[in-house]
Amino acid sequence: MKLAVPREIAPGEMRVALVPETLARLVKAGARVTVEAGAGERAGFPDAAYAAAGAQLETDVRALWSGADAVLKVREPLDHPAAGVHELDLAREGSIIVGLLRPAERADLAPRYAARRLTAFAMEKVPRTSRAQKMDALSAMSTIAGYKAVLVAAARLPRFFPLLMTAAGTIPPARVLVLGAGVAGLSAIATARRLGAVVEAFDVRPAVREEVQSLGATFVGPGVDGPNGAAPATSVAGAGGSGAYASEQSVDEARRRQETLAPHVAQADVVIATALVPGRAAPRLVTAAMVAAMKPGAVIVDLAAEAGGNCELTRAGEDVVAHGVTVIGAVNLPASVPGDASRMYARTIAAFVLHLVKDGALAPDFADDLVRESCIARPGDAS
Repeated sequence: MKLAVPREIAPGEMRVALVPETLARLVKAGARVTVEAGAGERAGFPDAAYAAAGAQLETDVRALWSGADAVLKVREPLDHPAAGVHELDLAREGSIIVGLLRPAERADLAPRYAARRLTAFAMEKVPRTSRAQKMDALSAMSTIAGYKAVLVAAARLPRFFPLLMTAAGTIPPARVLVLGAGVAGLSAIATARRLGAVVEAFDVRPAVREEVQSLGATFVGPGVDGPNGAAPATSVAGAGGSGAYASEQSVDEARRRQETLAPHVAQADVVIATALVPGRAAPRLVTAAMVAAMKPGAVIVDLAAEAGGNCELTRAGEDVVAHGVTVIGAVNLPASVPGDASRMYARTIAAFVLHLVKDGALAPDFADDLVRESCIARPGDAS
């Protein structure tokens, strides 16, 4: 079983698919792991640490890809600037690719997988079940994104987060509104609370109320009172969804949802937007008119930027200032914490790879729903 770990080439990507500690576990399980020289340097893992863990180091990217039974990546394959070809053209025919492959956004890669007869597993498609918990890369990265979003907001907000009682007077705490109480949202709530902010959290799923309240935040959702005890403009009828995700809402429900949110957004110093619907454009929760009603100096960090944004003014990868409000189109925040992000991701991808192993060889069992649902390409699929 030959595994390869290339250096990530996506712009701004600092993470690496395996770290020395996790790599050592795979070697112990019988894998031969080859790591591209310099693959972990940006995340704080030097080549010497990989060598000590039992990895072979490779400087030739073509040899790295062509000699592997499976290539383990963080991001989807791209055109390789040094090799002059697409990464998938470097892969050995019939081999396996595992990573955060963004199948919904990169449907254009399907013909390339087919052309090379590759089997591709997208880590973000691993089912969110108790059996697959240790392989849940999406939750691991979402935890980091929610945490870092609050720090980004705190750095840009022109005031303190916590209540401060000083000789110069009392400074009231900042008000933070978190949109979406999934993994990223709960992480954002916990971080904002640790920094001393007063936190509200909105979600269309009443079932998450207890989780929100357990972190010390006030839940805003269907039929819940507005700020300062005022009745909401209207309740979010038909709110739904369960588990890790919310379901898509109708146009009328979306309008009522925005009406419910408007007074909460207006009072917030910071809005952290995390609401996503798998396979769909992000729900539009904050309109331009709502931004105009916010306090000057307020900050919105939109983690749904790459899916269109929860805020109407969001532009992915850009900062937009409108009406004195800064709207940050956050992209790939986990890469800004590359050391721990790599550690967490490595544990999930290693657990997944070991799940594919039978009798010391990679042998995916497609009767297993965990394997089947995470697979986005396999030889024989229609392209």
